[in-house]
Amino acid sequence: MTSRETLRFDALVVGGGIAGLQAALDLADQDYTVAVVEKDASIGGTMIRLSKVFPTLDCASCITTPKMAAAAHHKNIRLFTFCELESLHPNGSGTFEARILKKPRYVDENRCIGCRQCEYHCPVYVPDENQGGFAARKAIRVPFSNAVPQIAVLDAEHCMLCGSCATVCPTDAVCYDQEPDPVVLEVLAVIVATGFSTMPLEDKPQYGQGTVPNVITALQMERLLAPHGPYNRVLRPSDGMEPDSIAFVQCVGSRDKSLGVSYCSRVCCMYAIKQAMLLSGALPLADITIYYMDIRAFGKNYEQFFQNAQAMGIHFVKAKVAWIEGAENGSVAVRYEDQMGNGVTTAWHDLVVLSVGKLPGWNPVGRTPLETESDGFLRSPYAKIAPTITGVDGIFAAGAALGPKDIVDSIAEASAAAAHAASYLLQRKRDLNWAA
Repeated sequence: MTSRETLRFDALVVGGGIAGLQAALDLADQDYTVAVVEKDASIGGTMIRLSKVFPTLDCASCITTPKMAAAAHHKNIRLFTFCELESLHPNGSGTFEARILKKPRYVDENRCIGCRQCEYHCPVYVPDENQGGFAARKAIRVPFSNAVPQIAVLDAEHCMLCGSCATVCPTDAVCYDQEPDPVVLEVLAVIVATGFSTMPLEDKPQYGQGTVPNVITALQMERLLAPHGPYNRVLRPSDGMEPDSIAFVQCVGSRDKSLGVSYCSRVCCMYAIKQAMLLSGALPLADITIYYMDIRAFGKNYEQFFQNAQAMGIHFVKAKVAWIEGAENGSVAVRYEDQMGNGVTTAWHDLVVLSVGKLPGWNPVGRTPLETESDGFLRSPYAKIAPTITGVDGIFAAGAALGPKDIVDSIAEASAAAAHAASYLLQRKRDLNWAA
Protein backbone atom coordinates (compact mmCIF):
# COMPACT_ATOMS: atom_id res chain seq x y z
CA MET A 1 0.00 0.00 0.00
CA THR A 2 1.37 3.41 -0.97
CA SER A 3 1.78 6.35 1.39
CA ARG A 4 -1.15 8.70 1.71
CA GLU A 5 -1.20 11.66 -0.63
CA THR A 6 -2.94 14.85 0.59
CA LEU A 7 -5.05 16.95 -1.77
CA ARG A 8 -6.90 20.18 -1.02
CA PHE A 9 -10.35 21.12 -2.34
CA ASP A 10 -12.92 23.67 -1.34
CA ALA A 11 -15.65 21.05 -1.08
CA LEU A 12 -16.14 17.30 -1.00
CA VAL A 13 -19.25 15.65 -2.44
CA VAL A 14 -19.77 12.09 -1.21
CA GLY A 15 -21.73 10.21 -3.86
CA GLY A 16 -21.73 10.55 -7.64
CA GLY A 17 -25.43 9.97 -8.33
CA ILE A 18 -27.79 12.58 -9.73
CA ALA A 19 -27.92 14.53 -6.44
CA GLY A 20 -24.16 14.49 -5.96
CA LEU A 21 -23.51 15.55 -9.56
CA GLN A 22 -25.99 18.41 -9.33
CA ALA A 23 -24.44 19.67 -6.09
CA ALA A 24 -20.91 19.38 -7.51
CA LEU A 25 -21.80 21.23 -10.72
CA ASP A 26 -23.57 24.02 -8.82
CA LEU A 27 -20.50 24.58 -6.64
CA ALA A 28 -18.00 24.22 -9.48
CA ASP A 29 -19.88 26.76 -11.60
CA GLN A 30 -19.32 29.23 -8.73
CA ASP A 31 -15.58 28.61 -9.08
CA TYR A 32 -15.21 26.35 -6.05
CA THR A 33 -13.00 23.30 -6.43
CA VAL A 34 -14.86 20.06 -5.78
CA ALA A 35 -13.85 16.45 -5.18
CA VAL A 36 -16.53 13.84 -5.94
CA VAL A 37 -16.04 10.47 -4.26
CA GLU A 38 -18.04 7.58 -5.75
CA LYS A 39 -17.89 3.94 -4.64
CA ASP A 40 -18.80 2.52 -8.08
CA ALA A 41 -16.51 2.42 -11.09
CA SER A 42 -18.69 5.02 -12.84
CA ILE A 43 -20.66 8.04 -11.72
CA GLY A 44 -24.38 8.26 -12.49
CA GLY A 45 -25.80 6.31 -9.55
CA THR A 46 -29.15 4.57 -9.86
CA MET A 47 -30.64 7.03 -12.32
CA ILE A 48 -28.29 6.10 -15.18
CA ARG A 49 -29.59 2.53 -14.90
CA LEU A 50 -33.27 3.49 -15.26
CA SER A 51 -35.28 3.37 -18.48
CA LYS A 52 -37.52 6.44 -18.12
CA VAL A 53 -38.60 8.80 -15.35
CA PHE A 54 -42.10 9.57 -14.09
CA PRO A 55 -44.40 11.36 -14.71
CA THR A 56 -43.02 12.76 -17.96
CA LEU A 57 -41.61 9.44 -19.25
CA ASP A 58 -38.45 11.24 -20.34
CA CYS A 59 -35.35 9.16 -21.05
CA ALA A 60 -33.38 8.79 -17.80
CA SER A 61 -30.08 8.38 -19.60
CA CYS A 62 -30.71 11.51 -21.68
CA ILE A 63 -30.97 13.54 -18.47
CA THR A 64 -28.13 11.92 -16.54
CA THR A 65 -25.44 11.45 -19.20
CA PRO A 66 -24.98 15.20 -19.93
CA LYS A 67 -24.50 15.87 -16.20
CA MET A 68 -21.99 13.02 -15.99
CA ALA A 69 -20.06 14.43 -18.93
CA ALA A 70 -20.23 17.98 -17.57
CA ALA A 71 -18.82 16.84 -14.22
CA ALA A 72 -16.06 14.81 -15.87
CA HIS A 73 -14.91 17.74 -18.02
CA HIS A 74 -15.39 20.58 -15.55
CA LYS A 75 -12.11 22.28 -14.69
CA ASN A 76 -13.10 22.61 -11.02
CA ILE A 77 -14.25 19.01 -10.45
CA ARG A 78 -12.11 15.95 -9.86
CA LEU A 79 -13.75 12.54 -9.83
CA PHE A 80 -12.59 9.81 -7.46
CA THR A 81 -14.43 6.74 -8.74
CA PHE A 82 -14.17 3.22 -7.34
CA CYS A 83 -13.29 4.76 -3.97
CA GLU A 84 -14.53 4.24 -0.42
CA LEU A 85 -14.76 7.01 2.18
CA GLU A 86 -13.05 5.54 5.23
CA SER A 87 -13.43 8.50 7.59
CA LEU A 88 -14.40 12.15 7.69
CA HIS A 89 -13.61 14.34 10.70
CA PRO A 90 -12.72 17.94 11.57
CA ASN A 91 -8.95 18.23 11.85
CA GLY A 92 -8.80 21.07 14.39
CA SER A 93 -7.71 23.78 11.97
CA GLY A 94 -11.16 24.70 10.68
CA THR A 95 -11.15 22.14 7.86
CA PHE A 96 -12.23 18.54 7.38
CA GLU A 97 -9.94 15.61 6.73
CA ALA A 98 -11.43 12.90 4.53
CA ARG A 99 -9.58 9.63 4.17
CA ILE A 100 -10.55 7.70 1.08
CA LEU A 101 -9.30 4.43 -0.32
CA LYS A 102 -9.00 3.98 -4.06
CA LYS A 103 -9.84 0.34 -4.66
CA PRO A 104 -7.63 -1.42 -7.20
CA ARG A 105 -9.05 -1.51 -10.73
CA TYR A 106 -6.01 -3.53 -11.83
CA VAL A 107 -5.95 -1.05 -14.69
CA ASP A 108 -3.81 2.09 -14.79
CA GLU A 109 -6.28 4.99 -15.04
CA ASN A 110 -3.66 7.23 -16.64
CA ARG A 111 -2.94 4.74 -19.40
CA CYS A 112 -6.35 3.23 -20.17
CA ILE A 113 -7.90 4.79 -23.29
CA GLY A 114 -11.24 2.96 -23.10
CA CYS A 115 -10.69 1.00 -26.31
CA ARG A 116 -12.22 -2.12 -24.66
CA GLN A 117 -9.83 -4.51 -26.40
CA CYS A 118 -9.23 -6.18 -23.04
CA GLU A 119 -12.97 -6.75 -22.69
CA TYR A 120 -13.37 -8.13 -26.22
CA HIS A 121 -10.59 -10.69 -25.75
CA CYS A 122 -11.39 -11.78 -22.19
CA PRO A 123 -12.67 -15.39 -22.20
CA VAL A 124 -14.44 -15.20 -18.80
CA TYR A 125 -18.18 -14.48 -18.60
CA VAL A 126 -19.98 -13.63 -15.34
CA PRO A 127 -23.50 -12.25 -14.64
CA ASP A 128 -23.73 -8.52 -15.29
CA GLU A 129 -25.11 -6.67 -12.26
CA ASN A 130 -25.67 -3.58 -14.42
CA GLN A 131 -28.15 -5.60 -16.48
CA GLY A 132 -29.97 -7.03 -13.48
CA GLY A 133 -28.06 -10.31 -13.77
CA PHE A 134 -29.92 -11.17 -16.99
CA ALA A 135 -26.90 -10.79 -19.29
CA ALA A 136 -23.22 -11.61 -19.03
CA ARG A 137 -20.17 -9.39 -18.80
CA LYS A 138 -16.48 -10.05 -19.01
CA ALA A 139 -14.13 -10.35 -16.04
CA ILE A 140 -12.51 -7.13 -17.27
CA ARG A 141 -14.72 -4.49 -18.81
CA VAL A 142 -15.82 -0.87 -19.01
CA PRO A 143 -18.83 -0.94 -16.62
CA PHE A 144 -21.40 0.03 -19.29
CA SER A 145 -21.54 1.80 -22.64
CA ASN A 146 -21.98 5.37 -21.33
CA ALA A 147 -19.94 4.97 -18.15
CA VAL A 148 -17.92 7.94 -16.93
CA PRO A 149 -14.98 7.56 -16.84
CA GLN A 150 -14.48 5.13 -19.74
CA ILE A 151 -11.86 3.16 -17.84
CA ALA A 152 -11.85 -0.61 -17.56
CA VAL A 153 -12.04 -2.44 -14.24
CA LEU A 154 -10.94 -6.00 -13.62
CA ASP A 155 -12.98 -8.35 -11.43
CA ALA A 156 -10.26 -10.08 -9.43
CA GLU A 157 -12.71 -12.62 -8.01
CA HIS A 158 -13.47 -14.09 -11.43
CA CYS A 159 -10.25 -13.35 -13.36
CA MET A 160 -8.33 -16.53 -14.15
CA LEU A 161 -5.06 -14.67 -14.91
CA CYS A 162 -4.83 -15.98 -18.46
CA GLY A 163 -3.07 -12.78 -19.57
CA SER A 164 -5.28 -12.16 -22.62
CA CYS A 165 -6.22 -8.64 -21.55
CA ALA A 166 -2.63 -7.62 -20.83
CA THR A 167 -1.48 -9.04 -24.17
CA VAL A 168 -3.93 -7.06 -26.31
CA CYS A 169 -3.87 -3.79 -24.32
CA PRO A 170 -2.21 -1.21 -26.65
CA THR A 171 -1.06 1.01 -23.78
CA ASP A 172 0.07 -1.65 -21.25
CA ALA A 173 -2.59 -0.40 -18.82
CA VAL A 174 -3.41 -3.77 -17.23
CA CYS A 175 -1.51 -4.28 -13.97
CA TYR A 176 -2.41 -7.41 -12.01
CA ASP A 177 -0.41 -6.34 -8.93
CA GLN A 178 -2.15 -3.02 -8.35
CA GLU A 179 -2.84 -2.31 -4.67
CA PRO A 180 -5.33 -0.08 -2.82
CA ASP A 181 -4.24 3.56 -2.88
CA PRO A 182 -5.05 5.70 0.18
CA VAL A 183 -5.66 9.41 -0.35
CA VAL A 184 -6.28 12.21 2.15
CA LEU A 185 -8.51 15.12 1.17
CA GLU A 186 -8.51 18.40 3.08
CA VAL A 187 -11.72 20.35 2.48
CA LEU A 188 -13.72 23.20 3.94
CA ALA A 189 -17.23 21.87 3.30
CA VAL A 190 -18.88 18.54 2.64
CA ILE A 191 -22.11 17.52 0.91
CA VAL A 192 -23.31 13.97 1.58
CA ALA A 193 -25.37 12.55 -1.29
CA THR A 194 -24.93 8.84 -0.75
CA GLY A 195 -28.31 7.80 -2.14
CA PHE A 196 -30.12 4.62 -1.16
CA SER A 197 -30.02 0.86 -1.33
CA THR A 198 -32.96 -1.49 -1.84
CA MET A 199 -34.35 -4.10 0.48
CA PRO A 200 -32.76 -7.52 -0.17
CA LEU A 201 -35.27 -10.16 -1.21
CA GLU A 202 -33.70 -12.58 1.25
CA ASP A 203 -35.58 -10.67 3.96
CA LYS A 204 -38.97 -11.69 2.54
CA PRO A 205 -39.42 -15.46 2.92
CA GLN A 206 -43.11 -15.23 1.98
CA TYR A 207 -42.07 -13.91 -1.43
CA GLY A 208 -39.57 -16.67 -2.16
CA GLN A 209 -36.42 -14.90 -0.91
CA GLY A 210 -35.33 -14.25 -4.49
CA THR A 211 -35.39 -17.93 -5.50
CA VAL A 212 -38.74 -18.11 -7.33
CA PRO A 213 -38.23 -18.02 -11.12
CA ASN A 214 -39.88 -15.06 -12.87
CA VAL A 215 -40.16 -13.02 -9.68
CA ILE A 216 -37.93 -9.99 -10.18
CA THR A 217 -37.32 -6.60 -8.58
CA ALA A 218 -38.38 -3.25 -9.98
CA LEU A 219 -34.77 -2.34 -10.81
CA GLN A 220 -34.48 -5.55 -12.84
CA MET A 221 -37.66 -4.58 -14.69
CA GLU A 222 -36.03 -1.21 -15.46
CA ARG A 223 -33.32 -3.09 -17.32
CA LEU A 224 -35.85 -5.19 -19.26
CA LEU A 225 -37.64 -1.98 -20.31
CA ALA A 226 -34.46 -0.06 -21.19
CA PRO A 227 -33.65 0.31 -24.91
CA HIS A 228 -30.11 -0.92 -24.16
CA GLY A 229 -31.34 -3.71 -21.90
CA PRO A 230 -30.25 -7.36 -21.95
CA TYR A 231 -32.86 -8.67 -24.42
CA ASN A 232 -33.81 -5.50 -26.35
CA ARG A 233 -37.42 -6.31 -25.41
CA VAL A 234 -39.40 -7.56 -22.43
CA LEU A 235 -39.04 -11.32 -21.99
CA ARG A 236 -39.56 -13.67 -19.09
CA PRO A 237 -36.12 -14.46 -17.62
CA SER A 238 -36.63 -18.20 -17.10
CA ASP A 239 -37.47 -19.18 -20.68
CA GLY A 240 -37.45 -16.10 -22.91
CA MET A 241 -41.24 -16.11 -23.32
CA GLU A 242 -43.18 -12.88 -23.74
CA PRO A 243 -45.34 -12.67 -20.59
CA ASP A 244 -49.10 -12.47 -21.13
CA SER A 245 -49.85 -11.62 -17.50
CA ILE A 246 -47.69 -9.35 -15.33
CA ALA A 247 -48.23 -8.39 -11.69
CA PHE A 248 -46.69 -5.72 -9.49
CA VAL A 249 -46.61 -6.26 -5.72
CA GLN A 250 -46.34 -3.02 -3.75
CA CYS A 251 -44.84 -2.24 -0.33
CA VAL A 252 -42.22 -4.99 -0.43
CA GLY A 253 -40.07 -3.96 2.50
CA SER A 254 -41.86 -0.66 3.09
CA ARG A 255 -44.48 -0.02 5.79
CA ASP A 256 -43.47 -3.36 7.27
CA LYS A 257 -42.81 -3.30 11.00
CA SER A 258 -41.72 -6.96 10.95
CA LEU A 259 -38.60 -5.77 9.11
CA GLY A 260 -38.22 -2.64 11.20
CA VAL A 261 -39.16 -0.48 8.19
CA SER A 262 -42.29 1.41 9.15
CA TYR A 263 -41.92 4.27 6.65
CA CYS A 264 -43.27 4.62 3.10
CA SER A 265 -40.54 4.67 0.43
CA ARG A 266 -42.61 7.25 -1.50
CA VAL A 267 -41.60 6.39 -5.07
CA CYS A 268 -42.69 2.73 -5.29
CA CYS A 269 -46.28 3.43 -6.35
CA MET A 270 -45.19 5.83 -9.04
CA TYR A 271 -42.39 3.73 -10.50
CA ALA A 272 -44.71 0.70 -10.61
CA ILE A 273 -47.32 2.75 -12.49
CA LYS A 274 -44.61 4.04 -14.82
CA GLN A 275 -43.36 0.54 -15.56
CA ALA A 276 -46.90 -0.74 -16.04
CA MET A 277 -47.59 2.01 -18.60
CA LEU A 278 -44.36 1.24 -20.45
CA LEU A 279 -45.21 -2.46 -20.43
CA SER A 280 -48.66 -1.77 -21.86
CA GLY A 281 -46.90 -0.14 -24.79
CA ALA A 282 -44.28 -2.85 -25.21
CA LEU A 283 -46.77 -5.71 -24.71
CA PRO A 284 -50.18 -4.30 -25.72
CA LEU A 285 -51.98 -7.65 -25.30
CA ALA A 286 -50.64 -8.39 -21.81
CA ASP A 287 -52.80 -8.17 -18.70
CA ILE A 288 -51.13 -5.95 -16.10
CA THR A 289 -52.18 -5.90 -12.44
CA ILE A 290 -50.89 -3.79 -9.55
CA TYR A 291 -51.57 -5.11 -6.04
CA TYR A 292 -51.43 -2.12 -3.72
CA MET A 293 -52.19 -1.11 -0.15
CA ASP A 294 -52.59 2.61 -0.93
CA ILE A 295 -51.66 4.61 -4.02
CA ARG A 296 -49.53 7.54 -2.89
CA ALA A 297 -49.35 9.97 -5.81
CA PHE A 298 -47.79 12.87 -3.93
CA GLY A 299 -46.12 15.08 -6.56
CA LYS A 300 -47.07 17.47 -9.31
CA ASN A 301 -49.16 15.69 -11.98
CA TYR A 302 -48.70 12.36 -10.19
CA GLU A 303 -52.44 11.88 -9.60
CA GLN A 304 -53.11 12.49 -13.29
CA PHE A 305 -50.39 9.98 -14.10
CA PHE A 306 -52.21 7.40 -11.94
CA GLN A 307 -55.53 8.15 -13.62
CA ASN A 308 -53.94 7.82 -17.05
CA ALA A 309 -52.75 4.33 -16.10
CA GLN A 310 -56.27 3.35 -15.08
CA ALA A 311 -57.60 4.68 -18.38
CA MET A 312 -55.05 2.54 -20.24
CA GLY A 313 -56.61 -0.60 -18.75
CA ILE A 314 -54.06 -1.36 -16.03
CA HIS A 315 -55.87 -3.27 -13.29
CA PHE A 316 -55.45 -2.00 -9.72
CA VAL A 317 -56.33 -4.40 -6.89
CA LYS A 318 -56.40 -3.06 -3.32
CA ALA A 319 -54.87 -6.00 -1.48
CA LYS A 320 -51.99 -7.17 0.65
CA VAL A 321 -50.11 -10.04 -0.94
CA ALA A 322 -49.45 -12.78 1.61
CA TRP A 323 -47.60 -15.42 -0.36
CA ILE A 324 -45.83 -15.97 -3.67
CA GLU A 325 -44.72 -19.33 -5.07
CA GLY A 326 -43.70 -20.68 -8.43
CA ALA A 327 -44.96 -23.55 -10.59
CA GLU A 328 -43.14 -25.99 -12.87
CA ASN A 329 -44.29 -24.20 -16.03
CA GLY A 330 -42.75 -20.93 -14.82
CA SER A 331 -46.03 -19.34 -13.74
CA VAL A 332 -46.17 -17.57 -10.39
CA ALA A 333 -49.02 -17.90 -7.88
CA VAL A 334 -49.90 -14.72 -5.99
CA ARG A 335 -52.07 -15.32 -2.93
CA TYR A 336 -53.66 -12.19 -1.50
CA GLU A 337 -56.51 -10.85 0.59
CA ASP A 338 -58.76 -8.55 -1.41
CA GLN A 339 -59.43 -5.46 0.71
CA MET A 340 -62.64 -4.73 -1.20
CA GLY A 341 -64.37 -7.70 0.40
CA ASN A 342 -63.69 -10.58 -1.99
CA GLY A 343 -61.70 -12.55 0.57
CA VAL A 344 -58.55 -14.59 0.08
CA THR A 345 -57.77 -15.20 -3.58
CA THR A 346 -55.00 -16.76 -5.66
CA ALA A 347 -54.08 -15.39 -9.07
CA TRP A 348 -51.55 -16.76 -11.56
CA HIS A 349 -49.16 -14.58 -13.53
CA ASP A 350 -46.32 -15.15 -15.98
CA LEU A 351 -44.10 -12.51 -14.38
CA VAL A 352 -44.20 -10.80 -10.98
CA VAL A 353 -42.37 -7.56 -10.15
CA LEU A 354 -41.66 -6.72 -6.52
CA SER A 355 -41.69 -3.00 -5.75
CA VAL A 356 -38.90 -3.09 -3.20
CA GLY A 357 -38.51 -0.24 -0.74
CA LYS A 358 -35.61 2.10 -0.09
CA LEU A 359 -33.02 1.67 2.65
CA PRO A 360 -30.15 4.00 3.60
CA GLY A 361 -27.29 3.73 1.15
CA TRP A 362 -24.52 4.42 3.64
CA ASN A 363 -23.98 4.35 7.39
CA PRO A 364 -21.90 7.33 8.56
CA VAL A 365 -21.89 6.42 12.27
CA GLY A 366 -18.36 5.84 13.57
CA ARG A 367 -16.72 7.14 10.41
CA THR A 368 -18.05 10.71 10.60
CA PRO A 369 -19.52 13.03 13.25
CA LEU A 370 -22.92 12.71 11.56
CA GLU A 371 -25.94 11.19 13.28
CA THR A 372 -28.80 9.16 11.85
CA GLU A 373 -32.49 8.91 12.65
CA SER A 374 -34.06 5.68 13.89
CA ASP A 375 -34.69 4.65 10.27
CA GLY A 376 -30.99 4.92 9.42
CA PHE A 377 -31.19 7.99 7.20
CA LEU A 378 -29.19 11.12 8.05
CA ARG A 379 -30.52 13.32 10.80
CA SER A 380 -31.34 16.95 10.05
CA PRO A 381 -32.21 19.09 13.10
CA TYR A 382 -34.01 21.56 10.81
CA ALA A 383 -35.89 19.05 8.67
CA LYS A 384 -38.98 21.23 8.23
CA ILE A 385 -37.26 24.47 7.25
CA ALA A 386 -33.77 23.56 5.99
CA PRO A 387 -33.47 19.77 5.56
CA THR A 388 -30.07 19.92 3.85
CA ILE A 389 -28.37 21.29 7.00
CA THR A 390 -27.00 18.56 9.26
CA GLY A 391 -26.07 18.86 12.91
CA VAL A 392 -22.40 19.41 11.99
CA ASP A 393 -21.26 22.87 10.91
CA GLY A 394 -19.90 22.68 7.37
CA ILE A 395 -21.51 19.34 6.44
CA PHE A 396 -24.66 19.35 4.34
CA ALA A 397 -26.77 16.57 2.83
CA ALA A 398 -29.12 16.03 -0.09
CA GLY A 399 -31.27 13.48 -1.84
CA ALA A 400 -32.06 9.99 -0.61
CA ALA A 401 -29.30 10.21 2.01
CA LEU A 402 -31.84 12.18 4.07
CA GLY A 403 -34.76 9.87 3.34
CA PRO A 404 -36.72 8.28 0.50
CA LYS A 405 -37.62 10.75 -2.26
CA ASP A 406 -38.00 11.01 -6.01
CA ILE A 407 -35.54 12.38 -8.56
CA VAL A 408 -37.10 15.85 -8.75
CA ASP A 409 -36.86 16.38 -5.01
CA SER A 410 -33.33 14.94 -4.94
CA ILE A 411 -32.11 17.44 -7.55
CA ALA A 412 -33.85 20.34 -5.79
CA GLU A 413 -32.27 19.37 -2.47
CA ALA A 414 -28.86 19.04 -4.13
CA SER A 415 -29.04 22.60 -5.40
CA ALA A 416 -30.22 23.77 -1.96
CA ALA A 417 -27.29 21.98 -0.30
CA ALA A 418 -24.90 23.56 -2.80
CA ALA A 419 -26.35 27.00 -2.03
CA HIS A 420 -25.87 26.48 1.71
CA ALA A 421 -22.35 25.17 1.12
CA ALA A 422 -21.44 28.09 -1.14
CA SER A 423 -22.57 30.59 1.50
CA TYR A 424 -20.56 28.72 4.13
CA LEU A 425 -17.48 28.52 1.87
CA LEU A 426 -17.55 32.23 1.09
CA GLN A 427 -17.12 33.10 4.75
CA ARG A 428 -14.76 30.26 5.66
CA LYS A 429 -12.35 31.03 2.82
CA ARG A 430 -12.10 34.59 4.04
CA ASP A 431 -11.61 33.57 7.65
CA LEU A 432 -8.87 31.03 6.86
CA ASN A 433 -7.35 32.81 3.85
CA TRP A 434 -7.91 29.49 2.08
CA ALA A 435 -6.56 28.57 -1.36
CA ALA A 436 -7.29 25.07 -2.65
